[in-house]
Amino acid sequence: MAPADTGAMTTALHITLITETFPPEINGVANTLGRLCDGLRARGHQVELIRPRQGCDQQLGSDDELLLCRGWPLPGYPGLQWGQSSMHKLLRRWKRHRPDVLYIATEGPLGLSALRAARRLGISVVSGFHTNFQQYSRQYGLGLLTRLLTHYLRWFHNRSTLTLVPSMSQRMELERRHFERLALLSRGVDSQLFHPTKRLAALRESWGLSDEDIAVIHVGRLAQEKNLGLLKRCFDTLKNAYPQRTLKLIVVGDGPQRAVLEQELPEAIFCGSQRGEALASHYASGDVFLFPSMTETFGNVVLEALASGLGVVAYDQAAAAQHIRHGYNGVLAMPGDEEAFCDAAAWLLEERETLRCVRLNARQHASRQGWAAIIEQFEGQLRGACVGEQVVPGAATLP
Repeated sequence: MAPADTGAMTTALHITLITETFPPEINGVANTLGRLCDGLRARGHQVELIRPRQGCDQQLGSDDELLLCRGWPLPGYPGLQWGQSSMHKLLRRWKRHRPDVLYIATEGPLGLSALRAARRLGISVVSGFHTNFQQYSRQYGLGLLTRLLTHYLRWFHNRSTLTLVPSMSQRMELERRHFERLALLSRGVDSQLFHPTKRLAALRESWGLSDEDIAVIHVGRLAQEKNLGLLKRCFDTLKNAYPQRTLKLIVVGDGPQRAVLEQELPEAIFCGSQRGEALASHYASGDVFLFPSMTETFGNVVLEALASGLGVVAYDQAAAAQHIRHGYNGVLAMPGDEEAFCDAAAWLLEERETLRCVRLNARQHASRQGWAAIIEQFEGQLRGACVGEQVVPGAATLP
């Protein structure tokens, strides 16, 4: 490469990130975007964040690095806001301070207005496919909405220079649905925060467990699309298979299904939402991790559980398909096969040595899945969009 090219490759970028959710909100998308934003800034880039104003933002004002837009409450997600369309505001802002590239993480009215403004100004757009909205609508029995959402999401993402997806299974699914210009951007894990040494005997004692007992844990949002009915079936299978052992189901997280689950699982311990060191201690104080969801684009909690040294039981898709070798560092079942899911969990507990080895291998694998390489790859994808084929100026219109 010529010296001039080398210099160009080290030029700092002005990157604008548009999202509906961001830390301190607790969800996988917010966690991922927080990591990417911090990582890009640490590498010397100017990152401008555009998002809806949330309840915790009352004292915050907009500046060169942050633009807070109006929003509406998002049904089923207390405390979150759905960003309003802000096209004219974005046009004025970007005419004064033009970004090199946009990263649009959510496809709502705010993301759509950003896409349209960018196309009008000829700014390259990279989009991220973070949430399976079309699968969520299917879970809620809204078949027509599923088709409309798929049509809209394909239209939206096919108007960006590049769409980043977190897993190979997601990429294949979207290619099957005629999404174009897809690239993989996986996820990392903070393997120093999520670590087996965060195990707390006092926490396990509060759950009524000794070190020899088994804590079966689930971490995540308690919502209908997460297939949480399988928690009860799987835990009942384990209790029936091992009546001589003390097992306890620990549920970490909150959401609209919590009250229903508390009725269905009266013996389970519900710990509510946890974050930071407290979350790491809850993971590490468990033994087996159940992840029954089939609607994930990735599933950050799978990597967090592996890093914490848990025996993970999951369906063979998204993060689990990418990071678990069945019988070696976790166990897998074919998507939708609930009997196989329960059998896989029961196999983990057949021999103490089996579970011990799986947990050691889980930790060893996850300790190599840091964020640094992911952020470097993301930087390269954004830079490639800047120097690649430019968007033809002109406002996008819905078909």
